[in-house]
Amino acid sequence: MGAPKFETLLYDVRDGVATITLHRPEKLNAFTARMMKELMEAFDNTDADDAVRAVIVTGSGRAFCAGADLSGGGATFDRTSPQALEREEGKVGEIYRDGGGRVSLRIYDSLKPVIAAVNGAAVGVGATMQLPMDIRLASTDAKFGFVFARRGITPEACSSWFLPRLVGPQTALEWCFTGRVFGAQEALDRGLVRSLHAPEDLLPAATALAREIADNTAPVSVALSRQLIWRMAGATHPMYAHMADSRAIQSRGSSGDAKEGVTSFLEKRPPAYPDKVSQDLPDVWEHWDDPQFR
Repeated sequence: MGAPKFETLLYDVRDGVATITLHRPEKLNAFTARMMKELMEAFDNTDADDAVRAVIVTGSGRAFCAGADLSGGGATFDRTSPQALEREEGKVGEIYRDGGGRVSLRIYDSLKPVIAAVNGAAVGVGATMQLPMDIRLASTDAKFGFVFARRGITPEACSSWFLPRLVGPQTALEWCFTGRVFGAQEALDRGLVRSLHAPEDLLPAATALAREIADNTAPVSVALSRQLIWRMAGATHPMYAHMADSRAIQSRGSSGDAKEGVTSFLEKRPPAYPDKVSQDLPDVWEHWDDPQFR
């Protein structure tokens, strides 16, 4: 697939790893409606490209994303202001859908594993957009902030669902109540990030993790595993997991990937999995209904 062209992102695919870089360095990669649309398109591309086995998201310059672009002043978050007219396509009835939430839901639906490489400040939507990513690595220079109450608004980007599941309700509430900006060590200590790295080592560490996935695992199995873990985070009973697990293992057990996985292990050689996410991903979700915005 040809590389898409974006105004607010850089997009690169090398050796099975797609790197999406938020690219407004002069604005600390502040989030705009254009960035929202382009992030959603970027994940459409990673899903459709069978050459992509894992996705890394990072930022240009000294920030990951410093939050919403506040150049609109006091009307920045007013969905009825003229600056928000480009969000009309996300309007349902009288409600403008939250742009960060649309991005989070798109990442949640990703068929490829997503690794955040948090290189600097990650505040507001710069913090919440990471939550549906699967694994977060951070630079020792990174800072985080769920600053919404200090801007007179509320948490967004579906973070009221994701954040307490990652760090627990007590920590989620403290961070949202105070709105304070905190350092990378606190993010590690409280479970928001998986590991800290010197700035120059961050992308190599994220790439090494992506390579471990890309070089050793069956892409269809990874896509199903991602769905199973995330969807079951909100299930009301383990029976829902059992129903999906049973369908998944039955489908995968008779696949070419399963034969190759066992054969390559016995022959002590690297696997060459034949199945593709674009055409071989089974639907194991007979009991699953995607809710609609209303």
